[in-house]
Amino acid sequence: MTTLPWTVDPESCALLVIDMQNDFVREGFPMAVPMARERLATMRDVVDTCRDAGVPVVYTQHILYDSFDVSPLETAYIPRLQEAGMRDGTHGAEIVDELAPRPDEMVIRKHRYDAFHNTPLHSVLNTIRGLRRVDTVIIIGTLTEACCESTARSAYMHDYRVAFVSDATGALSEDAQEATLRSIRTFFGRVLSAAELGAELERSPTPG
Repeated sequence: MTTLPWTVDPESCALLVIDMQNDFVREGFPMAVPMARERLATMRDVVDTCRDAGVPVVYTQHILYDSFDVSPLETAYIPRLQEAGMRDGTHGAEIVDELAPRPDEMVIRKHRYDAFHNTPLHSVLNTIRGLRRVDTVIIIGTLTEACCESTARSAYMHDYRVAFVSDATGALSEDAQEATLRSIRTFFGRVLSAAELGAELERSPTPG
């Protein structure tokens, strides 16, 4: 039997919900990801499980502007974003109702795939449960192969354990999903199903 390098401790983790915005989820919207839409119910289950376990939930929101191009390489590689998508203050940029943040939950606005890049995310994680009490991040959301993977890699570089939820992340294709899962489990963290995550969160903390 393979020995796990670590398990998810409900007392020292936080959930990151990556970019589950209308423009990424709703059919016909600029960056719609069918897999993310299909997995909404599982993502909701993960959010509920974490809330029930007392795990802080932190959301990210990818934001672009009409007034100037804040992410010029992104819009160069994805030209349709030059015209629409994730615009500040629009319905499309808002997090979907099914996963809506509670008033006391943090929303991190970002302009790059990596949610740590030029955002307060590291400071939030360092203090949200008390000083430096979070050592593990659970990642769900979309796009698996872009913002979720970039954030997972960056979390690893910041010395966080990464729990990447295989059936609560959404890619543009099954091949892209599997490629990211393979990369994460080989180099950057653990890949768990929502059910496996729930089982680890339900266990009693080890005394000591």
